[in-house]
Order: sequence, then C-alpha cells, then structure tokens
Amino acid sequence: MSTAPPFMPEGTVYGTLLNFQGEIEALAPQMSEAPYKAAPSAPVLYVKTANTWSANGSGIALPATTQQVEVGATIGVLIGPQALVKYAQTAIISIAHYVLMNDLSIPHASFFRPPVKYKCVDGFLGVGSQLVSAGQAGDPARFKLEVRVNGELRQRIDFANLVRSANQLLADVGEFMTLQPGDVIMLGCDAGRPLAQAGDRIDIYAPGLPAFGTLSNTLLPPQSPDASVEGAP
Repeated sequence: MSTAPPFMPEGTVYGTLLNFQGEIEALAPQMSEAPYKAAPSAPVLYVKTANTWSANGSGIALPATTQQVEVGATIGVLIGPQALVKYAQTAIISIAHYVLMNDLSIPHASFFRPPVKYKCVDGFLGVGSQLVSAGQAGDPARFKLEVRVNGELRQRIDFANLVRSANQLLADVGEFMTLQPGDVIMLGCDAGRPLAQAGDRIDIYAPGLPAFGTLSNTLLPPQSPDASVEGAP
C-alpha cells in the first residue's frame, strides 16, 4: 500500500472552457452573436487560484448567497519536468500524471469569460488525492468519469468527445504561454453539469481506472460571518 501523502498542486491550476463537443453544441447559438460571432480559435483558459483548492474528503462551504453549484467533473494534467525543453522552436511539454478534479462553479449565463467571483470561490476545486502516471493511465481519449450526488448517478463523461486531446491542448496552449513543471491544466467539463446544494455529497470516479480512486466532497451550508470561533473569549 502506498504511503505517499495526498496530492495537492504546487504550481498554477488552469481550467479549460469549450473543450467538449457537447459544450460547443450547447453554446453554438451564443458564439454566433456579437461581440465574438464565432467559436474561439485558441484554447480558453482561466485560473483556479490556490484559495479554491479542497482536499479529497473535505467539506466545501457554500457562499451565503449561493443555493446551488455546478459540479465540474474533469481530469487534470500535471505538467512534467521537461515542460521547458525546446527543440526546433517547438515547446516540448511532457505529461507527468493525471488527477481527478471537481471544478465547482456558481451557475452563470456566459462561459466565454467566466468572472472570478463565480469560479474562484474559497474551496471551489476538489482535488483528487491519487496521481496516476501517464504510462499507467494510457490514452486520455479513453478516460471516462461518473458523477454521483448522494449516491445517485447524475452524469457520465466520455473524454473521446474532447475538442482538443490532452496533447493537442498542451501544444496549442504552448503557442502563447509557458506551462511550468508542476502546473495543472484541466481538460475541461462537459455539458450537462449536475447541480448540487448544501448537504450533498459529490463522488467522482473513473471506471476502468481504479488507480484514480474516488474524489469525494460534501457541500456545507454557508458559515455565519459572526459565528464564534472555538476557544475564543
């Protein structure tokens, strides 16, 4: 049995929008409207800041004004130590490991430029405790996830439906920014994200890849701002 401590990121964690065919199809009418009038030609990224990271098994408190959140089951790609090596003007970005993630978000109307206040709420990124090496995981296009809320199956995700494969996503991102070793980039969240509320337990599992384990978090009711602190006078 492994005695390695649970994984938590050491670099920057990036989310990716519009990287599932279902998401593209669902938002196609909006993408044809001003000001964009077309689907983006490059990956659309955002940062999940360190305040959002929640360990596997921990509770996640909802903000006082939030009744429900969207569950964003996905897989993160941990960038390996060769990310900065360049050959023939092309950045070589290596994949070290994969990890389960739950990219929670407050529901909002647009996914083109997600405001920080919806994505970067304290605790709003569940992080799986188990890293799976690139060699052990195999082809990411064969990844599948199941999402259960209170034990009920609410979503199945098939990574064969990615717009950009893991390698293509890293190559396209590498054209305009440098990913550092230890950074994590999520492969994206599919359309049909389940909603969850305070008291719900969210479990994310990868069938066929038990090495990922199960990423579990429970949503907690908002904490009162004037709640007493244990041990305070």
